[in-house]
Amino acid sequence: MKNKIKVFRAMHDMTQEDLAQAIGVTRQTILAIEKGKYVPSLDLAFRIARHFSVTIEEVFTYDDELPIKGNRG
Repeated sequence: MKNKIKVFRAMHDMTQEDLAQAIGVTRQTILAIEKGKYVPSLDLAFRIARHFSVTIEEVFTYDDELPIKGNRG
């Protein structure tokens, strides 16, 4: 899953720590999501989007290029 959290943080002049405190997670969580190392829960994705007053789709994009396990096609 790709995301634009870093872009939205820059638009709002926020650090990772600022965003983390605003939505109730750690800075490390924001860092991991931004780098694509952690996929947020639906609840957390909504909290991030709501914080920036945008839709989830504006922040997160599903990467359908990933191989599907068990696909023999």
